[in-house]
Amino acid sequence: MSERLEHTIEILERLVSFKSISHRPTHGIVGYITDYMASHGLNASLSYDDAGERANVFVTIGPEIDGGVVLNGHTDVVPVEGQDWQTDPFKLVRQDGRLYGRGSVDMKGFLACVMGAVPDFKKADLKRPVHIAFSYDEETGGHGMPGLLEDMAGKSFRPGVVIVGEPTMMKIISGHKGGYELRTEITGLEAHSCNPNNGVNAISCAASVISKIDAMGREFAANPQADSLYDLPYPTFNIGIIEGGSARNATAGSCAFDWEMRTMPGQDGKETLAELDRFAQQDLLPAMRKVHPGADIKTIVEAPVPALDDSNAGPAIEFVCELTGENSHGVVSFGTDGGYFSDAGFSTVVFGPGDINRAHKPGEYIEEAELAAGLDFMDKIANRLSR
Repeated sequence: MSERLEHTIEILERLVSFKSISHRPTHGIVGYITDYMASHGLNASLSYDDAGERANVFVTIGPEIDGGVVLNGHTDVVPVEGQDWQTDPFKLVRQDGRLYGRGSVDMKGFLACVMGAVPDFKKADLKRPVHIAFSYDEETGGHGMPGLLEDMAGKSFRPGVVIVGEPTMMKIISGHKGGYELRTEITGLEAHSCNPNNGVNAISCAASVISKIDAMGREFAANPQADSLYDLPYPTFNIGIIEGGSARNATAGSCAFDWEMRTMPGQDGKETLAELDRFAQQDLLPAMRKVHPGADIKTIVEAPVPALDDSNAGPAIEFVCELTGENSHGVVSFGTDGGYFSDAGFSTVVFGPGDINRAHKPGEYIEEAELAAGLDFMDKIANRLSR
């Protein structure tokens, strides 16, 4: 195990070195992954975005027949700007049994475990296949998943179950919230601040929209779902980025903010967005357009992220329980690509090494022991599929 663990850490070091931030080209990290697969005699199927700049990777090891397991992870990471890192976030730092670096736990650690296990998967007498499915832009809404699923649908075989290796401390997660990645853009009118009535302050309008979002959030919180397994058994909202204006002595001619809504499984967020639009159209825009007919408020759905509904998770739960001895499963509020797989009819669970509470922070890390546990799980998959 020690030699293989060292090899896996070397893979993780390479993976972390790629600044594979969401929405950026993936040529570097995808080239490394496909070259690695080729060095083991494996051909990777790539599915690209429209511009050909970002790609998913799909690889099959073993017989190309129905069944087997998909091991899914994403290659993108969140930005590091504005975070107080004590080390270079794109250089893996090994210290006291921990491996520090952006994406080390979310989720390049799992990618490294999968890649580190490739030689063993190759050696195993697999009766059913192992499928490796690495996607792009999960962090911003799973933009790579439609292309990946289309690629998979074009194969002559259909996988059995899907394991999404997000960090869950090796606990089985059978459900998670869905969400909408959103951007609201407000068009106002610039004017000198000595007479703000001559303008339409887009920032002030944005504040009104945000106040409405906060009010909807409080209403949901006051009416939680009964008997729910979720820590927060209601939809939640977060305003993440806001930008606008040009000077303190001018009304802001434009303002935009990026935000998200996390919905409960089975809940349609479209009615919530319709309520927000009615507020904009009826309560805000009439007064704005009296001053400036071109004033506008529009909310753009950049990505509707499906929830992982545990009603379809049974076979995947049974598979992981058999391998690990786990006899329970739970739900989480963070999202993954698992909802896309589940909506496509694949029995899906989330299960991987590390703790999600270390993700997206300065000083992100995964423990060497957690990587070792991930490799041990890969061994169990190989043994089970070889029967």
